[in-house]
Amino acid sequence: MALFKPIYLRFRIIITTLLVALFQFPFTAHAQQDREDTLKATVFTSRRQANSLSKGKELRTEVISSTGLMKLACCNLAESFENSASVTVGYSDAVTGARQIRLLGLSGVYLQMLEENRPVMRGLSAPFGLSFVPGPWMESIQIAKGSPSVINGTESMTGQINTEFRKPTDEIPLFINVVGMTDTKTDFNIASSLQFGPKLSTILLGHAEGNFKSHDMNMDGFMDDPMRKQVNVANRWFWYTPELQIRWGASALYDSRLGGQEHHGWQSDINNTRLNGYIKIGKPLREDNSASVAVIGDYTYNNIDAGFGTSFYSGRQHSGFVNLMFRDAFSENHDFSAGLSTMIDSYYESLDRYLPTGVNNSFSPVTTNLVNARAYAEYTFHQEDKFSTIIGLNGDWFKDNGFRLSPRVTLKYQPFESVILRANGGRGLRNALPLVDHFGVFSTGKGFIGNYLSHQLEDSWTYGGNATFYFHEDNYLSLDYFSTRFSEQLIVDYELAPGQIAFYPLDGKSLSDSYQADFHLEPSSHFTLDLTARYTDARTTYLAGGMKEVPLTSRFKGVLNLQYKTNLSRWIFDLTGSVNGSARVYDFMKDLKDESGNLLYPEGRTPVYPLVYAQVTRRFKGFDIYVGGENLTGFRQKRVILGERMADGMVNTSTSDFDASAVWGPLMGATVYAGIRVTIWKTE
Repeated sequence: MALFKPIYLRFRIIITTLLVALFQFPFTAHAQQDREDTLKATVFTSRRQANSLSKGKELRTEVISSTGLMKLACCNLAESFENSASVTVGYSDAVTGARQIRLLGLSGVYLQMLEENRPVMRGLSAPFGLSFVPGPWMESIQIAKGSPSVINGTESMTGQINTEFRKPTDEIPLFINVVGMTDTKTDFNIASSLQFGPKLSTILLGHAEGNFKSHDMNMDGFMDDPMRKQVNVANRWFWYTPELQIRWGASALYDSRLGGQEHHGWQSDINNTRLNGYIKIGKPLREDNSASVAVIGDYTYNNIDAGFGTSFYSGRQHSGFVNLMFRDAFSENHDFSAGLSTMIDSYYESLDRYLPTGVNNSFSPVTTNLVNARAYAEYTFHQEDKFSTIIGLNGDWFKDNGFRLSPRVTLKYQPFESVILRANGGRGLRNALPLVDHFGVFSTGKGFIGNYLSHQLEDSWTYGGNATFYFHEDNYLSLDYFSTRFSEQLIVDYELAPGQIAFYPLDGKSLSDSYQADFHLEPSSHFTLDLTARYTDARTTYLAGGMKEVPLTSRFKGVLNLQYKTNLSRWIFDLTGSVNGSARVYDFMKDLKDESGNLLYPEGRTPVYPLVYAQVTRRFKGFDIYVGGENLTGFRQKRVILGERMADGMVNTSTSDFDASAVWGPLMGATVYAGIRVTIWKTE
């Protein structure tokens, strides 16, 4: 450390000098003195609960703070939920690296993703969008279960995940995070918040990642993780006066990934480009801010060019979103909001899919315009901290489906200081994108039949409740139950006919029931324990076989997280273990055998498996060093690539039996990483 310190001090002085010269920013380098502001910030951050349930929210909301995000490498949003049993993240297939998220036992397409309360990650960006949000950019994540506010629309069928980013007003002129893993994946992140006086501030965000070597740990001839390159930049601005507040920004991303067989044969070659710009304008109508008007505008362009063996899919998306809102807290106990909103999605898609088996699913370029215009109103009543209710009504007009009403109701009751009871229910609506919503279908040799070009309007009702019991300050036990029932849904069926994937409307019942218990304990200021258990029962009616458990959906998950911190959080030790329950496999997987000739799924279900994550962080003045490991048990799914085996043991990708989408477990073995976070704080 003595050798490192002079280099570090010179580095800080150089960076600080450059920032002063470029931006005339009023802060000074003080590398050679003890930084009291840094120590204070460190103490404050360490005391924030990493994962907690919000006391003040009417809806059951889990908050993952910046402290929680630093418990793991958290290179992107997809890797930020290992400490939470509410959310499950897995792979949509074994070759593209596309991640899928589950909440309340259902696919992430039924979950609304928000970025500082703006709808994002929709349409063509959904398969890879979780990997487009760098972890070091985020300040916190809020996971809300059930039917949230009508203000952001009705696409939130099972809940919402809102990400809060580092702010332009942060007192951090420079933050750098670099992490490298033993699988050669490397991440670089930079953030710089700058204030140009009391009214105007901005933040610059940069991210680059890539891996330099492929891995095939299970020796099946396919890369376990695709070769990836990503560049991601964003610039956010904030203008503030008591009379007007304006937030605006822009971002750009390029992502490429090459998966499949590395040197020859079947490959997936995918390139994503995304551009986004937004503006949020708010104006108080009273001096006490009890009434205000606001307008939000957002534009996103997504482009994806994807090759899968002999198939090629191309998609373009232009999306515009405008939301005009009015709010009036006309008394201490009453609050009213209303607004008008429009979402326009224009898709341009083409598919060249002629398989070696003779199947032809190709279609010429098709343009689809989906328009949703809506009016909404929401009334909130609250009586101190004892009782509150939110009643909302959303009136949607869909271009191809007419007018629909969507009510939502939330109740919160606190009979005692240590007990909070919540109940919630409402309707959700969304247009399906069959091929993009189920991106793994491209990584198969199966033909498509049915309505795979239909943008069916899916319709569901979600209801549930939560009871939280607090004891000894912020320690708590929380119990919740939520259920989702579909009246209209697009079913994607791998089991209707051999060698085919069928797309058809639901004909019968489709439901998911989710039960969860959370226990949070802080026996001392140095030690924290979080224990969570979740059970899910998700079933759907299929044309063949009737109502069955949804395939590859784990029934239960348990998570234990332990954290120990020394004085002033100089050392932080984190350990996370999870047990992942079994799931029903597809019928065509029941006869699969391992190398010894034993059935992989003797009861038609996946095995129960553990995962272990660990990290040690050492904090210094101005920087942190951390090392850790992921999937330390080394558990991997066997026979990830399905199909007929040839003489050399490789899978024959030219038959309809070829399937790389039947993924239920980890694809990579144990991984070790090391990283450094450098923070330069503002001084007066």
